[in-house]
Amino acid sequence: MTDYMVRATAADTQIRAFACTTRGVVEKARQAHNTSPVITAALGRLLSGGVMMGSMLKGEKDILTLQIKGDGPVNGITVTADSQGNVKGYANVPDVILPPKPNGKLDVSGAVGQGYLSVIKDLGLKEPYVGQTELQTGEIAEDLTYYFAASEQVPSSVGLGVLMERNNTVRQAGGFIIQLMPFAEESVIAGLERNLAKVASVTSILDAGNTPEQMLAILLEGFAPEITGRMPVQFACNCNRTRIEKVLISIGRKELCSMIDEGRPIEVNCQFCGTNYTFSVEELKEIYETGFYQGGGGNAQN
Repeated sequence: MTDYMVRATAADTQIRAFACTTRGVVEKARQAHNTSPVITAALGRLLSGGVMMGSMLKGEKDILTLQIKGDGPVNGITVTADSQGNVKGYANVPDVILPPKPNGKLDVSGAVGQGYLSVIKDLGLKEPYVGQTELQTGEIAEDLTYYFAASEQVPSSVGLGVLMERNNTVRQAGGFIIQLMPFAEESVIAGLERNLAKVASVTSILDAGNTPEQMLAILLEGFAPEITGRMPVQFACNCNRTRIEKVLISIGRKELCSMIDEGRPIEVNCQFCGTNYTFSVEELKEIYETGFYQGGGGNAQN
């Protein structure tokens, strides 16, 4: 199944909902960062949540960033998404190995630990919107649920999951976000709670062969869900040599000059996708000349 997400309304627009399948997204992230199974699960959950939350953005150039910082061995996870279904992310420590929980599931909360979730929305204004909440469980779905309630005052239910194969590749990944509108009736709220209580997990739904549309049909049974949009989703990074050159200029004259004086090529790695960019000494000299003597960075500080 190709990765995509759907959005829907239900119960005469008293409910809005999103669902996605992201196996390809998470597998690409796993390959890019060589993540261990527990970190694949943690990063995959945040990527799935991020791509759905990114689709809530209004502007084409709006950017959403989700940052988890905890005292667990992964140290932190960062995911960035836009409104067109593009998402990317990385874990600070990608190779954490932990024993499974007593129920056999990957110990994502143990990898994350206690800490904070930050949601940063760059909407093209002078300052980005930043919301921060304390991690509730470290399982990520519950932490996003709490964020919506505490920071955006939107009662929500978030479900996220990643299922691994025995060879540690990704078998299934995806999620849902269901939100109640302010005018939702008590009977709708009660019925939705009953539906959610019957669902074992996101990955059990997907592994049974269900699509995102069918996932929402299960979750919103009795509420006449109506699909209002579909969108492909993909792990995509917008890094390139030009952007990396600008980063090199931004570090300042002194630091760039020091790299040149060392007399050997440098390698710059993109944290989000793992791509390596190599610059020869001659290329560094050209970047220096262009950046500091042709108007590209004449005011840079040492």
